[in-house]
Amino acid sequence: MSATTRSRTPDRLCAEAVDLARAAAEEAAAPGVVGEHAGLVSEGDRVVTHFFECKEMGYRGWRWAVTVARASRAKVVTLNETVLLPGADALLAPEWVPWSERLRPGDMGPGDLLPTDAEDLRLEPGYSGEDEPAPNAPISEEMAQLAEAEDAEITPRAPSALPLVPSRGSIASVAEELGMRRARVLSRYGLHIAADRWEESYGAKTAMAQAAPATCVSCGFLNPIGGSLGQAFGLCANEFSPADGRVVALSYGCGGHSEAAVMPAPPRPAPPVIDETRMDPFPLRPTPDSGSVPAGADGSASEYGHS
Repeated sequence: MSATTRSRTPDRLCAEAVDLARAAAEEAAAPGVVGEHAGLVSEGDRVVTHFFECKEMGYRGWRWAVTVARASRAKVVTLNETVLLPGADALLAPEWVPWSERLRPGDMGPGDLLPTDAEDLRLEPGYSGEDEPAPNAPISEEMAQLAEAEDAEITPRAPSALPLVPSRGSIASVAEELGMRRARVLSRYGLHIAADRWEESYGAKTAMAQAAPATCVSCGFLNPIGGSLGQAFGLCANEFSPADGRVVALSYGCGGHSEAAVMPAPPRPAPPVIDETRMDPFPLRPTPDSGSVPAGADGSASEYGHS
């Protein structure tokens, strides 16, 4: 208890060693960046830390901390350490975030690799081959004996662990045909966050869908997808749509709907009528009575004017 009580009161000789602490800070820092004395704190018996303001650019609120100490019954104060520490209102760098959490959609480029965490919540183990089949399952022990009698191969390990492609008729080959050869598949959580992401980008609440004449569920350009997500999403195949090549919700819509505005067929003119049974004459010279003034007996025209 006595040592604790003494440690709360700064040692007098250590507290008076301001010049020693300033000289140590100026030696460690650049010239002219050590400011005024900003106080001291007792670190223990005969151990005191002096603080000096830092005037260096970019270190607002930081302080030079110089710790001095003296031995028991000694009159000489010695230097312990000098360090630059942030204060209560110091300008600090943001907290470090692992690179895997800093990535955003679209950051990956050609040649980049993005390893997934072994405990990624978006994934779950795929077919392992270690689950015991039900008694009435096609791969039960009885069926395995029957398959062996018929020279079919049943592999005890997971298909992904096999060195060679399984032969036809084996359990591993059936798993491969069903798309179960992957080591990990999407979990329910992975499906949910993917659906939320697609719904936010191409869903019923977007401005495009609000102004659309109809939804994608009745559009001829919608390409259905399989799996459970196919009940709410599809793939747009309209090259003029803003969602071309994207996964869209069935409740999404745009102005490129196949049945929104069907263009009418252009009118076709009637075919020309050609009468090939008679011939129409075309005179090369005008007839005598075709003019407004009749010609005379000698063929010359009468005097112009009227009587």
